[in-house]
Amino acid sequence: MAIDLRAEQQATLARPRRKYGLLARMLFIGMDVFYGKRLTYRKLKLLETLARIPYQAWEIHEYHKLSHRFGDPVTVEHAEDIINWGRAAQDNEFWHLQAIGEKMRQEGIRPGWFRDRIAAHAAVFQYNLFCRALAFISIRTALRLNADFEDHAEHEYMQFAKDHPELDEQPVGSDVASQYGDLSTWGEVVRRIGLDEREHMNNSLIRCGLIEETAPLPPSA
Repeated sequence: MAIDLRAEQQATLARPRRKYGLLARMLFIGMDVFYGKRLTYRKLKLLETLARIPYQAWEIHEYHKLSHRFGDPVTVEHAEDIINWGRAAQDNEFWHLQAIGEKMRQEGIRPGWFRDRIAAHAAVFQYNLFCRALAFISIRTALRLNADFEDHAEHEYMQFAKDHPELDEQPVGSDVASQYGDLSTWGEVVRRIGLDEREHMNNSLIRCGLIEETAPLPPSA
């Protein structure tokens, strides 16, 4: 069954954002300081660059756990679940990054030397260290932070689509974006990414025990 992406966008914008924790609020403030509160393609690119890092940190943490508790079937099952889901989420986030990068090339947006190189690289380095440390301290806290991050991303993408109706008049014309499904306009691409972020949020909440498992979203068509 095909997804009504416009209906999903309306559902997102009608739903209040999560009550973000202190760590998430600090992260969002930092992004606003360097990139401004207004959402731009450069800010979306940073969002997607950071989005893959927690899943990588969890994979390292869970493999470390497996090496010490391989005889505990419950621990093994839980660790393998996070690893397998995290890998799929990483691949999905990388597609988002590629799609945003392709759109920036089409728009002729060139990376700035400070924000897009120095500041972005510093942010990635620091966030990587932070996510690895948090995963070892409390994987549940790490999952809750990721749920906040993904909820924020979902709302940002859906609001971006609303603020830029011209995207619905722009054909994709990109091999990267078209690989994900039958998405004919950039408006559909942005909404589909937003919907992916919702699924990542829900999966994070499921694995830290805050919501029950729900049926997966059907593929776009």
